[in-house]
Amino acid sequence: MTPDEKKAFEEELYTWVGKEVAPPTPALDNVNEAMIRHWCEVMGDTNPVYTDQAFAEKSSKGGLIAPPTMLQAWSLEGYPMAFADQLSEDEMDGQRKLHAFLEKHGYTGVLGTNCDQEYFRDLKPGDTVVAHTVIETISEEKATAMGTGYFIETKTKFTDQNGEDIGTMQFRVLKFIPAQQNAPVEDSNEEYKAPTRIKSVRGFDNGWWWEQVEKNKIVPIQRFKESGKLYHPPRPMCGETQSTEWDFIESKLEGEVFSYVVLHYPEIPGYTYPLVCALISLSEGTRILSNIIDCDPADVKIGAKVKGEVMEVDAETTLPQFRLV
Repeated sequence: MTPDEKKAFEEELYTWVGKEVAPPTPALDNVNEAMIRHWCEVMGDTNPVYTDQAFAEKSSKGGLIAPPTMLQAWSLEGYPMAFADQLSEDEMDGQRKLHAFLEKHGYTGVLGTNCDQEYFRDLKPGDTVVAHTVIETISEEKATAMGTGYFIETKTKFTDQNGEDIGTMQFRVLKFIPAQQNAPVEDSNEEYKAPTRIKSVRGFDNGWWWEQVEKNKIVPIQRFKESGKLYHPPRPMCGETQSTEWDFIESKLEGEVFSYVVLHYPEIPGYTYPLVCALISLSEGTRILSNIIDCDPADVKIGAKVKGEVMEVDAETTLPQFRLV
């Protein structure tokens, strides 16, 4: 864009700040025990106040409640979100219109960056959750490793059937122009370097795990000495005994698919698409998030047996990868 075009583009872009994404929208379903149970099963949350009626009635809650982290789940659109790209402009909500405006100007990449929630009261079966969402801020243009773009932050206020506040959520995404890939060797005098994957975030608690993967080509599973509990991802303290004494065992990388998703878009440099991302239940008893490779995505099923190995997936990245057995 020329400077004048960029100025006109940003003037229109910032008019979206303060606009509603959609009118206050009641959830498709009231808070209910079935969805709470499904959530707890998937999350592995065994707190009986969510699923055990007798226990919950005797507790300080006085009955079953929903996990607070389900706050947004009640207002999600569900499966129809998969067909959002087929909506006409008149059918789009405000956020989709904003994204379409950015995409028309080359900002085709999208990446969720962070989400903050706060909770004001427990939700109980029968409650109705109503979402009120506005586009709160749009940053100035930022240069990131993914490309140049704008951070868009929406704020959602959740109320109940009586109009009382029950919580809030701030969600931020980056809409960006994907960074240019290196030109092929035949079109450039420079040596071609294939794009690499997004680098993992490493800190004190998980740095040792990556070191074992990269140097020794094994996948370690953290084991706390006092309780014998296995954890992945690594953590600083045992959730059962609060002990900080641990060692690790080596995973056999045998397991089955617990859940998965097939990514088609947006195509981020360094990855091959369609990309099968799966949560694998390892035979040792923990789960790991990885990719299933060398397969037709249609062949991947929940419960399918898999076998993994530690591989160099690009010039700078070593990761465990799985194949269908």
